[in-house]
Amino acid sequence: MTETPNPNIIDADTLTGEMRPIRRVVIALGSNLGDRFGNLQGAVEALADTPDVWLTSVSPVYETQPVDSPAGAGTFLNAVLLADTTLSASRLLDRALAVEDAFDRMRGEEQNAPRTLDVDLIVVGDRRSDKPSLILPHPRAAERAFVLQPWLDLEPDALLLDHGPVADLLAKIGTEGITRRDDLALEFE
Repeated sequence: MTETPNPNIIDADTLTGEMRPIRRVVIALGSNLGDRFGNLQGAVEALADTPDVWLTSVSPVYETQPVDSPAGAGTFLNAVLLADTTLSASRLLDRALAVEDAFDRMRGEEQNAPRTLDVDLIVVGDRRSDKPSLILPHPRAAERAFVLQPWLDLEPDALLLDHGPVADLLAKIGTEGITRRDDLALEFE
C-alpha cells in the first residue's frame, strides 16, 4: 500500500523553524521526442536535485503506444518515481513544470501532442485538488497502464487515492501497448 506519511511526522525548516509534514509522492514521466531516455534520466536527476524532495525509488522504463495523441505520434518511454517531500503540491507542480521547460517542452493547443518531457503529479500524499491547474489525484491515472504498471512494479500493494488498488485498476484496463525495456535503467542518487 502506498504509505501516506503520518501527518504528525514533520520536518523542521532549518532557517525558519517552520514545521512541515512529509508526504509520499508518485510522479509519472514520459517522453516521445528527441533523446527520450536522456530526457527521462535528466528529469530524474533534476527532481533528485530539488530541495525538500527525496527520491526513494524509480520504476523500470516502459515503451508505450501513444494514448489519445494525434496521428503519427511516436512511441513514448515512461517511468514512475516515488518520493517524499515537504513541498506543497503547488510548489511541487511548479518544479515539475520548470523541469519540463528545461527540456524544451512545447505547449500548444493540440492536446496530447508529442513532447520532449511530461512530468505529472499522480498523488501528493492524501491531498486532493480540483483547481484547473492542479487536479489530484491525477484525473486519468486510473485509466493509464503506462502509469499503473510502473507504479505497481515499485509498490505491489499501491492504492490510487479515490480509485482503489493499482493492481485491480491495471487488471481492469489491461497492459496492451506497453512493453518493459529491461535494456534501459534510470539511475538516481
